[in-house]
Amino acid sequence: MKYKPTLESVQQHTVPDWFHDAKLGIFIHWGLYSVPAWAPLTGELGKVDWDVWFTQNPYAEWYLNTVRIENSPCHQHHVATYGKDFSYFDFASTFNESVQEWNPNSWADLFHEVGAQYVVLTTKHHDGFLLWPSQHPNPFRKQYYAQRDLVGELNNAVRQQDMRMGLYYSGGIDWTFNKKVIQDISDLQAAVPQGQDYVAYANAHWRELIARYEPSLMWNDIAYPAAANLDELFAHYYNSVPEGVINDRFTQRFEFSEGQIAGSRHYDFRTPEYASFDEITEVKWEATRGIGFSFGYNRNEGPDSYLSVPELVHSFVDIVSKNGNLLLNIGPMADGTIPAMQRERLLGLGQWLQVNGEAIFGTRPWVRANGETAQGVDVRFTQKDGNLYATLIGKPHTGRVQIKGLQAQDGTVVHLLGQSTTSDWQQDDGTLTITLPKHLVDSPAYTLKIAPAPLNTQS
Repeated sequence: MKYKPTLESVQQHTVPDWFHDAKLGIFIHWGLYSVPAWAPLTGELGKVDWDVWFTQNPYAEWYLNTVRIENSPCHQHHVATYGKDFSYFDFASTFNESVQEWNPNSWADLFHEVGAQYVVLTTKHHDGFLLWPSQHPNPFRKQYYAQRDLVGELNNAVRQQDMRMGLYYSGGIDWTFNKKVIQDISDLQAAVPQGQDYVAYANAHWRELIARYEPSLMWNDIAYPAAANLDELFAHYYNSVPEGVINDRFTQRFEFSEGQIAGSRHYDFRTPEYASFDEITEVKWEATRGIGFSFGYNRNEGPDSYLSVPELVHSFVDIVSKNGNLLLNIGPMADGTIPAMQRERLLGLGQWLQVNGEAIFGTRPWVRANGETAQGVDVRFTQKDGNLYATLIGKPHTGRVQIKGLQAQDGTVVHLLGQSTTSDWQQDDGTLTITLPKHLVDSPAYTLKIAPAPLNTQS
């Protein structure tokens, strides 16, 4: 359909099947902050009190803000490492030199191997630095953009691997337009530039990104200036990219609660950050987080800061069972190198998906997300093509699993994904008992395919 620049019209847009099917995206935070690549190891968002969060911000991509907070760990590090007169903006020359070594095809090859279905790149983060050669350059800082078209080159490489490309843009925070130092969550609203010059600047950038790269996702962050006509921008996007999707962070008034920025009048999906939902949600959502505490590369992070492969798999399975996608972030070094520990986690997830991806990609939530075996192993459910997938979150304690609340139908066939033989089963009242192979290979999780899907007997 042809969308009109009205809320009523854009709200007729429905989430396309590709986004429901995709399940796994790769988020990339890459920019000037990748040069210092430093933040304290404060902890995950949602697990740290707001009264210390911004002063001890573990998000390395917030370096420009944190370094301006007098006596913060980041400020102390910056002065000791670079000197008190060294400007954050001086990192631009180092970044532009570093990215000359970057090979976008190596990233796309890795993401494809992992099983990702889409990629989202930061085109402009809160520091205002652009990763593409815009026809609308920053009015306050000359040559303040990447000297390679990093957005375009990655866009081409990703699409050559049959993945979709989305673009992140910080519409609500740009410290070149509004220099306010954010020291408390209450400062965020005041930090959003509201002048007509910024409205025109941000709108022009989005329209340019749409025209040049046709992104499958518009991934805005923090908020958007109140004077902007978002219905007009969204209609233009949907008319240009009919199967595109828009996130929920185009709110024109900043609101934050339980890991979510909310308030947009229109969106296709919600975006909890370092958070999840407890139950299946009708509205499509996408959980986003770093492998560690930060989105941008933080040289301080080690194994204790990172999710293990089993933790990553368990979180991913839980998200998918509740109608979510996972947008898993990587933070490359300035030269485009993906740190070894991040690669190891990605490849670990990919290895699990090579065996169990059937229970993830293209699935939909079942009548309930959660289950449990009689032995106390958590189970997550998904469904596809009349089949039920029951993924055991951990290794079973015995050679049999008893999944409560399932009533198998006549002719049911059960097999463990990755095994060529079927598994014996029996029905005991409201519990389905399944015999497993004698020798299970070590895995973060094990998926049983039950065809046809059993009845749910658990209220």
